[in-house]
Amino acid sequence: MKTYLVTGGAGFIGSNFIKYILDVSRDAYIVNVDKLTYAGNLDNIIELADHPRHVFAQVDICDATELEKLFEKFKPDFVVNFAAESHVDRSIQNADDFINTNVVGTGNLLKLCKQFWEIGDGMYGDKKYLQVSTDEVYGSLSLEDTDEFFVETTPLNPHSPSSASKAAADLLVKAYFDTHRLPVNITRCSNNYGPYQFPEKLIPLCISNATEHKNLPVYGDGQNVRDWLFVKDHCKAIDMVLEYG
Repeated sequence: MKTYLVTGGAGFIGSNFIKYILDVSRDAYIVNVDKLTYAGNLDNIIELADHPRHVFAQVDICDATELEKLFEKFKPDFVVNFAAESHVDRSIQNADDFINTNVVGTGNLLKLCKQFWEIGDGMYGDKKYLQVSTDEVYGSLSLEDTDEFFVETTPLNPHSPSSASKAAADLLVKAYFDTHRLPVNITRCSNNYGPYQFPEKLIPLCISNATEHKNLPVYGDGQNVRDWLFVKDHCKAIDMVLEYG
């Protein structure tokens, strides 16, 4: 049986991923790690409370001591890091939590993966660390770039403390591969929508406002274009990257 340590597993995308993996694999055991901030909600995983292949631990990934206890106890084969502060407006008001969770927390996970997985010089067996990032690390395209898309080789160009901290985390992940050959992947998806999304995000906010006959929020002058990905399609893609990336 493969053990997955999934951080941010009580959040929107993390909880959907855990349910997806438990549904498609009988050979998966999930260690669900979440600090339970504003974005984490135990109601998202309430139906998993008695699941025999799921255990929840309320732990902050910035707490290296508690994280190490989880690694020691469960010996994960895969680490999937969803844990992140991600709301741009909150990062503009105060960037401290974003720097701590997104950068320091990622650093803790990488250090522990190397510590527990290394079996020789640059050898780690069949382990894998996957960093769930965002396309916001690339910045934004102008309206004139209607035929262009972000690709893996697009230069990083974050514009907010939130996206800058995610880009910093990605570079740490890359550094652990370049320096230690740690087996890693980074995924950078577009905006997600679907079940259990935090209500201040755009699509649930617009739906909520519309049902209450309130005005719909418009970002800037309304000219921005966004790309959307259904969360369960994202979860399927992450699973494929873990196996074949």
